[in-house]
Amino acid sequence: MIARLRSGNRPATGVDRVDRPWALVLAVALAATAAAGWLSSPLGLSVAVGLQLALGGLGAVALMGPSRPGLGLARYTTLALAGVAATLAGRMIPGGVSLLLVPFLAILLWAVLWLEIRGEMTSIERTGLDLVLTATLFAAAAGIGTFFAKSAWPPPVALVALLGFLLGLRSAEARGRGGVEAVGQALLHALAVGQVALAVVILGLPGLVAPAIVALAFYVWGGAAEALGDGAPGRSVVIEFGSLALLGLLVALLMQQR
Repeated sequence: MIARLRSGNRPATGVDRVDRPWALVLAVALAATAAAGWLSSPLGLSVAVGLQLALGGLGAVALMGPSRPGLGLARYTTLALAGVAATLAGRMIPGGVSLLLVPFLAILLWAVLWLEIRGEMTSIERTGLDLVLTATLFAAAAGIGTFFAKSAWPPPVALVALLGFLLGLRSAEARGRGGVEAVGQALLHALAVGQVALAVVILGLPGLVAPAIVALAFYVWGGAAEALGDGAPGRSVVIEFGSLALLGLLVALLMQQR
């Protein structure tokens, strides 16, 4: 033991065995910040959201390193947006129960960061990223719809559309688009999300149905854009994703009548 210490060869600790241990530290810090936002006043919530954006954004830049060709810049925002969404949605859960979810949230945030650190993704990892983006929009829309009044400024629908643009930009870059093309696709994505968000507000859908419909619209639009970009026939794309959107619309109308 003494010889190993003198030679600088020491047994690997638990932290040393973790790939990129600072990613785990960052995830835990973001989860703790989210928990503080869950239990604090509206002012404390705004401070927690600001910390999420700062820690998540700067931490992602530090861990991922400089931008690489073909990967885009929006991947640096994914962790911060996921942290903000968790902070907003977590306030819907009673305080005592929500604190039990902090370790689970830390694992989820670490998984999000792990996906983005890898850079090039397999098809399974791409599916995982799509689900992360959709879940982020769902959680954020649920939190915004619950804690922001309809007469607030900026309007809640505008906040959801802005989030849809940022997540849509990441989705476009993950599909291999870049520059002006990625921004254009993200704007269309945000427009579709904003229109659906406005529609569910007008319909007055109850509970979590409204954010679920908004998230479904985000997922359907991204899937259709990817299928068309891969050369799939337009008719098959309309049938596949149009039927999914129609199913969501029918569910929304049925819930609105209750």
